[in-house]
Amino acid sequence: MTDQPFSDDVDADFARIDAADAHSVARLRHELSQWLRSHVTLDVDKLNDILLAVNEALTNAAEFAYRGKRGTMGLNVHFDEANRSLVVDVFDHGTWRHVDSAAQPNTRGRGIPLMRALADDTTISPSPNGTHVQMRFGDCALVRSKAFASV
Repeated sequence: MTDQPFSDDVDADFARIDAADAHSVARLRHELSQWLRSHVTLDVDKLNDILLAVNEALTNAAEFAYRGKRGTMGLNVHFDEANRSLVVDVFDHGTWRHVDSAAQPNTRGRGIPLMRALADDTTISPSPNGTHVQMRFGDCALVRSKAFASV
């Protein structure tokens, strides 16, 4: 990942940009769930892990990136067939919020550790142009349509 501005025209199998708010988080999570179910072969645990990790990244963008101002967030998902993995990018154009974990109530601050626990690889890249979260989920396969031979 680079510190270059995030492009909205990324080559992705699933790509959305929406308002950074709670309604958009729910809508994007639902749309991603439908897309995953129709395009990727996943067991129920893997599907739920992906949806939960993505929900956490989107929620962080919606809640913290713009600090009460309006902004957008993006979600790009790409299936890497060579590595049988799903690569998920969540990004915003807001600012990173540095938090002192010792001063944080114990009911907050679980999203990033959860993303790291659920994904095989997680990279969080804050920059002056926004924050980019990339998560990779291995051991996935594309849904293949079955060809039927005519007799």
